[in-house]
Amino acid sequence: MGIFSVSSAKEQELADKMAGLNIREEDIEESFIRSSGKGGQHVNKTSTCVYLKHIPTGIEVKCQEGRSQSLNRYRARVLLVKKIDQIQKGRESEEIQRIEKIRRQKRKRSKRSKEKMLADKRITSEKKKMRGAVPGNYGQ
Repeated sequence: MGIFSVSSAKEQELADKMAGLNIREEDIEESFIRSSGKGGQHVNKTSTCVYLKHIPTGIEVKCQEGRSQSLNRYRARVLLVKKIDQIQKGRESEEIQRIEKIRRQKRKRSKRSKEKMLADKRITSEKKKMRGAVPGNYGQ
């Protein structure tokens, strides 16, 4: 493990994405704020909420998902990379592609394709019904 409390593979992946989008650590302004919400005394005593600002683009990100500051630092950088990726790449960005895929999956089927799918299901269910035990044919 390196700077963040995640695997070195994840840390390397983040570093590669940041390099690919020309995001340098020097361009990121980082500060820590006291978190709010669940976590009890631990959250009230430590500043686990991470605030990042990418100076060249002015994009700001805040992360207080976990109780660990180092994990929140990693997650905040991941969020920052996603936001900058969306702005730079537009439609080609990974996040937008993921959202589009979900939208396509949820889209309503055409009437014809729905009828075809239901016909296939009926055929399959008939096949499965035929697989049952044959009555009166025990151990012969």
